[in-house]
Amino acid sequence: MKIKDILAEGRPTLSFEVFPPKTADAYESVEKAASKIAQLKPDFMSVTYGAGGGTSDYTVKIASTIKEEYGVTPLAHLTCVSSTREKVHHVLEELKAHKIENVLALRGDIPQDGKTPEVYHYASELIREIKEAGDFCIGAACYPEGHPESSNKSVDMDYLKQKVDAGCDFVTTQMFFDNNILYNYMFKLLRHDIRVPVIAGIMPVTNAKQIKRIMSLSSSSMPTRFKAIVDRFANNPEAMKQAGIAYATEQIIDLIANDVTHIHIYTMNRPDIAGSIMTNLSKIIDGYEAE
Repeated sequence: MKIKDILAEGRPTLSFEVFPPKTADAYESVEKAASKIAQLKPDFMSVTYGAGGGTSDYTVKIASTIKEEYGVTPLAHLTCVSSTREKVHHVLEELKAHKIENVLALRGDIPQDGKTPEVYHYASELIREIKEAGDFCIGAACYPEGHPESSNKSVDMDYLKQKVDAGCDFVTTQMFFDNNILYNYMFKLLRHDIRVPVIAGIMPVTNAKQIKRIMSLSSSSMPTRFKAIVDRFANNPEAMKQAGIAYATEQIIDLIANDVTHIHIYTMNRPDIAGSIMTNLSKIIDGYEAE
């Protein structure tokens, strides 16, 4: 099923992200985690492509397993900046062969050595090619606090408009920890005539290492209330996990109450976290559907 059709059903949606293993010997454990998350029956699951496409060989395999064995709609990530055109179209043909209809089109991270094939420079170029290559539903990334590499937020919005004009059907946000940032961002999207569905990306922060990585990779701001939770519980792993799930749950409840009803959760291959959040939201989602 195409994700744009799922989003058009007029109800809240919950989706989860999984990422492939970095090495072949870790594949079994990742597949096990993905299967447990799939058994929760989310509306869809995204499968990442890995920095520089390093884990790309496993993306289609995991996505097809999710679809064929568990009946969950997969969203396969595809990055382009480190790829050749031949590689991109090879992956697209694989997706067609497995009847995977949904692609999240991303530029991807620039390699540390700065060397790329110089074929693709922007995600909009990839989106245009995917659109021409077949009947795919295409998603793109957006950044409520601005892309870390953008000179300013206006330029960032122009790039997003290019993605939409190239043919993307929905956008998923970078993680954020202050819902007001997203609400302000969505007003800006309307002012720029960007009207595709927005899926809010939520990261349950459950350990101190995640904080360090988030700070090094993204421009996400940390609200005072969130900082207080981290300061108080970072050295108590079980307490930090519980507090992180609670904070993410509160974010999602507030979003749904304010009619931001499509939620994507960056679960870091953790079925326990995915399950806890689904349990926390079960009656809220049921109540919304019953209205």
